[in-house]
Amino acid sequence: MLIAVVSDTHRAEVYINKVKELIKNADVLIHLGDNIADLYEISQGFIGKIFGVKGNCDFETEIPRERIIQIEDKKFLLTHGDKYQVKYDNRLLNYAAMENQVDVVLYGHTHVPLIEEINGIYFINPGSPSLPRVNNRTIAFIEIEKGKPIYPYLYKI
Repeated sequence: MLIAVVSDTHRAEVYINKVKELIKNADVLIHLGDNIADLYEISQGFIGKIFGVKGNCDFETEIPRERIIQIEDKKFLLTHGDKYQVKYDNRLLNYAAMENQVDVVLYGHTHVPLIEEINGIYFINPGSPSLPRVNNRTIAFIEIEKGKPIYPYLYKI
C-alpha cells in the first residue's frame, strides 16, 4: 500500500497541480494542514482514502486538529505539529507518540522534510511543496504492507 503525505501547500496552485500528478497512484492521501482546503483540489479524481488535519493557518471547523488512524497494521498520529512546538524540537511530539502508542507520527509546520526513527517510532515531516525552508520542494511517500517494515521516503518536486 502506498501512502502520499503532503503538508503546508499554502494555496500555491502550480505546486498543488504537481502534487496532484505525483500522488495519483497512491492508495491513501494525507494532508497535514496549512491550507487544508487545498486537499479538496489535490484529491479531485483521487480514488483512494483521504485524511486531513488542519494547521495553524486553517480555520475550517469540521476538520480536526489531530487524529489517529489505522492503516494496515500500523497506527498513525496525524498532526500539523504547531501545538507540539516542532520548530524547536520533537520532544513533545515524541511524548504524544508514546502516549498514543503509535507506529508513525506525521507532522508538518516546519516546512523542513525529515524522516527519523526514534525508539521504533517513525517521525515523518514531508516538508512543503510550495514554501520550503530548505532547497527542495518535497512530499513524502510511505510504503506499508501488513506484517512488514515501514518504508518511508521523500520525493523532490
